[in-house]
Amino acid sequence: MRLVIARCSVDYAGRLTAHLPMATRLIMVKADGCVAIHADGGAYKPLNWMNAPNRVVEAGAEWTVTNPKGETLTITIAEVLSDTAHELGIDPGLSKDGVEAHLQELLAANTHAMAEGLSLVRREYPTDIGPVDLMCRDADGRLVAIEVKRRGEIDGVEQLTRYLELIRADPALADVRGMFVAQVIKPQARTLALTRDIVCVEVDYDELRGIESNELRLF
Repeated sequence: MRLVIARCSVDYAGRLTAHLPMATRLIMVKADGCVAIHADGGAYKPLNWMNAPNRVVEAGAEWTVTNPKGETLTITIAEVLSDTAHELGIDPGLSKDGVEAHLQELLAANTHAMAEGLSLVRREYPTDIGPVDLMCRDADGRLVAIEVKRRGEIDGVEQLTRYLELIRADPALADVRGMFVAQVIKPQARTLALTRDIVCVEVDYDELRGIESNELRLF
């Protein structure tokens, strides 16, 4: 991973346009080609970024990042304060807690709980940045990549988005759609998923385990 701290401006051109004026920022270039620009704040989310696959060209003080979609990220550097590279090696991936791991297992065995007509293709479907929890086919035979979380938040939607981009890079899998499944999905995560054509589904963990609800029923 390459970490560059520099005074820079950033311009994005693609589905829309965006401009970041000159300021000191962190430019992160990951081994897979992902480029992200961070400020000193705002938690994990970058100010702007370009996911892999892409191409980075450095021409003097100007970096140009392009991807197959025709999007362009132009970084204009006025001053470099630090430029370092670090070999991080292969990441073992996120270790899911007991509930989340069991939820994934239950859903693999009960795909109808997410949608009628779903059938399991495989669990832990591999991508270059980690496995998709479940790969299924819907009633029409279309592939569905499913990310399972205990609590559905924005970072889970972002994670599934990255998986979908990598899977769709294969022309044979370009039609794959996404589904985000959790016990509870936050409104902000639902809104983000909607903008990316990702279906959100909430499931009841106790019901999947066969535990009766405490709520009174008429029948």
